Amino acid sequence: MSSNRIKNIKSRLLSDHYYILKRLSFDYRMKNGTWVNQVREVYDRGDGAGILLYNRTKKTVILIKQFRMPTYQNDNPDGFLIEVCAGLLDKDNPEACIIRETEEEVGYRLDTVTKVYEAYSSPGVMTEKMHFFVGEYTDAMKVSSGGGLDSEAEDIEVLELPFKMALEMLNSGQIQDTRTIVLLQYLQIQKLLD
Repeated sequence: MSSNRIKNIKSRLLSDHYYILKRLSFDYRMKNGTWVNQVREVYDRGDGAGILLYNRTKKTVILIKQFRMPTYQNDNPDGFLIEVCAGLLDKDNPEACIIRETEEEVGYRLDTVTKVYEAYSSPGVMTEKMHFFVGEYTDAMKVSSGGGLDSEAEDIEVLELPFKMALEMLNSGQIQDTRTIVLLQYLQIQKLLD
């Protein structure tokens, strides 16, 4: 990392209980040339990967439903979100991560996936970069019921939905996860299920 607009970076650890939360202070040169001191809290939880599985024959997608405490704290009455399968890289490369997460969470064993995007999740506060994938599935690839790992206390409901229904859920506000919105729109734009 190198920028001629940032100097005197100071970092203080606030928490490393689950992930890492730091307080950063730094001098930043504005576009008019003036230097100002800024302070930010930065949350580092590692990078992640997410995938939208689709079936061309059935014109369906696989999504999951699980409880998310932060959404419960911010106006989601039951705390459950409908999302794409996703997980942290845990030092894997993104492709290996998403193939592993797909089997753990939804029970499908994939051989190949297609990477479509790479983007920062919430760049004002998080370091996380998300790797977005799509993958075609068939019923023959089903190896388990999914649901997540007991060792991680995951409680995941697997949803196989008609693609049109998933788009209706997106448009009606039932789907509120950014990763899922991005990938559903990608499938729609690319006409992968037309």
